[in-house]
Amino acid sequence: MTPEDRKRSYRRDMLLASVMVVAGGAMFGISGAQLLTVRHQQMAQATQPLQSTPGAETKPSAPAEPSTTGTRPGAVPPEPARPDADAQKAGVTPALPPAPAEKTAAPIKER
Repeated sequence: MTPEDRKRSYRRDMLLASVMVVAGGAMFGISGAQLLTVRHQQMAQATQPLQSTPGAETKPSAPAEPSTTGTRPGAVPPEPARPDADAQKAGVTPALPPAPAEKTAAPIKER
């Protein structure tokens, strides 16, 4: 390439880059202006405003506070978590039934 061609190519590339920068700035300015105008418009409400139920004036607004103090009653002594005698004699029952024969694997052979 001759020096004249390089200079022409450089100028063309710089012109194209300048046009792209100006176009990007214009898009930025237009979108910013749209955001400012949308911010000042009134938005529609998606849900209906809350309405009170009929007769709400005569009903209490909140339930009464519970009368408990949060302490454990002292009249009933704590009991240990042990099963009764019949359950101890029966033993532990499995939670699931045994697997069917086709679901069981062969025993593992020792090496």
